Amino acid sequence: MEPPTSSRLNSRKRRKDGSGPNGATELDGIPPKMSRRSFGLREPAPFSDEVEIDYSKPYIRVTYEEAMRGTPPDRPVRVYADGIFDLFHSGHARALMQAKNLFPNTYLIVGVCSDELTHNFKGFTVMNENERYDAVQHCRYVDEVVRNAPWTLTPEFLAEHRIDFVAHDDIPYSSAGSDDVYKHIKEAGMFAPTQRTEGISTSDIITRIVRDYDVYARRNLQRGYTAKELNVSFINEKKYHLQERVDKVKKRVKDVEEKSKEFVQKVEEKSIDLIQKWEEKSREFIGNFLEMFGPEGALKHMLKEGKGRMLQAISPKQSPSSSPTHDRSPSPSFRWPFSTKTPPSSPANRTRNVSAVTYDISEDEED
Repeated sequence: MEPPTSSRLNSRKRRKDGSGPNGATELDGIPPKMSRRSFGLREPAPFSDEVEIDYSKPYIRVTYEEAMRGTPPDRPVRVYADGIFDLFHSGHARALMQAKNLFPNTYLIVGVCSDELTHNFKGFTVMNENERYDAVQHCRYVDEVVRNAPWTLTPEFLAEHRIDFVAHDDIPYSSAGSDDVYKHIKEAGMFAPTQRTEGISTSDIITRIVRDYDVYARRNLQRGYTAKELNVSFINEKKYHLQERVDKVKKRVKDVEEKSKEFVQKVEEKSIDLIQKWEEKSREFIGNFLEMFGPEGALKHMLKEGKGRMLQAISPKQSPSSSPTHDRSPSPSFRWPFSTKTPPSSPANRTRNVSAVTYDISEDEED
């Protein structure tokens, strides 16, 4: 049988002139969108005693080659898979999915063993038979459920349910005094192998519960179950309650520590920011101080300029030499402070004396 259109999907190329998404056309093999309702069934799978079988038609088993080529719609390949299905998990669902997809047209019949058989040949189960029947019924890959399925398949059982192939993992299953309960099925060419899912099984789940028994016992005590329902002694009940209180105290202490760490971290961040801002402001302050009061600062230039203005304001202006002189007769008792000579008494020497005094005053001003 040819594989589905995945090869065409993988070889799709984007076209610039296409009309579909990303330039794809109808020839590129884009699968049509399907309604979400078509992916699942609305009703659980029926039980075998509720299904009518037309025994008027002869039971002729199909071969493996015929099954792989595909059978008519009214004649699907009837595949049988059996098990305990305790604590129904994803490993069970994957095994049934593989059985359902063995052939193009498959009708999957699932047998579930009863509590009596299971307890005798395998051991005690967590779920009872009715819970296990119901779990398998609601698996989407199952078309029919056989209750109280046999531990070893007989030719009469295979003929009654018109089974073509039996699906199971190919690991020999030793039980009921046999090295492999599927040995005669394999010899008859009716065995279709499936693969086990690693890392998940009913035994693994039970092992986790047993390993962490105290945790789950305390969990259920918290949720309202009584010690009697959990089969817990009085001493263990008190111990679990004490452990619960201790855990609460530890949790509170841990919360306080985390909050303290967060507070300290925030304080450190803020202190770092404050230090950085202080350094920036201090640099700015020092720069402004040096700019104002430094050796070449603005204050020095201001003082120089003010000193020059003060000297200019205090010093009198020098009279020009070409300005006319006014004759004034000094008083007899007046003496020139900058001259060592006595002023002349005669009017003839007045002009000469005035020029000398002027010369002396200009010299003092320069000094």
